Amino acid sequence: MIITDVTTIKLRFPMIIAMADAIHYMPDRPTLLVQVHTDEGIVGLGEAAAYGGFLESTEAIIIGELRRTIVGVDPFRVEKLWQMMATRAHQRGRRGMLMMAISGVDIALWDIIGQATRTPLYRLLGGYRDTLQAYASAGFYAQDKDIHALEVEVGGYAERGFGCIKMKVGRQPEALLNPLKEMPAADYATVTFEEDVARVRAVRKAIGSNVKLAIDANNAWTPSLALTFMREVEDLDIYWLEEPVATEDLDGSAMVAHQLTVPVSGYETETGLPGFRELITRHAVDIVQPDVIWSGGITECRKIAALAQAYSLPVIPHVFSSAVSTIANMHFIASIPNGSWLEWDQNPNALRSDLFEEPLTLDERGCVRLPQQPGLGVRLNQETVNRYRIDQHRS
Repeated sequence: MIITDVTTIKLRFPMIIAMADAIHYMPDRPTLLVQVHTDEGIVGLGEAAAYGGFLESTEAIIIGELRRTIVGVDPFRVEKLWQMMATRAHQRGRRGMLMMAISGVDIALWDIIGQATRTPLYRLLGGYRDTLQAYASAGFYAQDKDIHALEVEVGGYAERGFGCIKMKVGRQPEALLNPLKEMPAADYATVTFEEDVARVRAVRKAIGSNVKLAIDANNAWTPSLALTFMREVEDLDIYWLEEPVATEDLDGSAMVAHQLTVPVSGYETETGLPGFRELITRHAVDIVQPDVIWSGGITECRKIAALAQAYSLPVIPHVFSSAVSTIANMHFIASIPNGSWLEWDQNPNALRSDLFEEPLTLDERGCVRLPQQPGLGVRLNQETVNRYRIDQHRS
């Protein structure tokens, strides 16, 4: 078997009401799918993250560069192919957009291997578990979304049986060095420090004491502000604090982690093993959060997970894009011994809920089982693809 082509599919789901986290404004949900074709008719499916830019820029790397590297090679040589893609383009940097592009191709290669061997991917990778516990990823900022609306929202997740809920914090324009002021729609749905504290208190009250509550600052704070905020909510039994400071501020993250009893998690905005090595070995995180569509694919994320295990750290991946991102991260989490919660986005997104012929669903306990079909075990819903497709780029 050899690789004959690589193609992409660009999709975009427009939000009826834009949402925001601490620094990002999200009026739509873009998705870049990757398909790797073989001479035996097997087509692998992956997704490449396109955060912080345009779908076309990541697509250009995949089609214009990575495709030329892997066409004509056996897809089973996935480790070799990963090194070829990363090494031949190393002068463009070992992080960021290149890793996102490699991620989409790498996931598709593993899907091919699973299909060819007639094995579900999580079992091919080790099969540590076949069921995952999901947490509700929610509590975003939005126009006219007051505290009462937030309480109603998160209270509904608790009633549905979620054992853990994560909400957004940090959209505070007055915070020193907050990157928000440089971002699009910087004045959208902002709050004061005091209002943000009140939001967290309201959520804790709405979900009760038996549901775990995590908070995510999306790199908005300085270390001192992160510590100040946590002092204000320390009586609310916060489960983890996610990305409190800038990803590159390793010393700052380590200082926050050392001074808090609440675990610090991150950093989804890191890409690749070398960056996670620094986060882990410098004790800047207590929970490790790579994303297989962002951090170099399944090949690289398994190495990150192994390093985390060597330091007795759990892995709770970032999962916030389409259904392909969800299923790929599910197989990754299910294959590793230190895998934990599955992030389950609660915001409207047909590219997550309607993208597959058989949608991913949770049971009454908030759990999801891994599919037993070969590879990723999913089929694209062509009606959904056609509805939200921008165009297809093929050389």
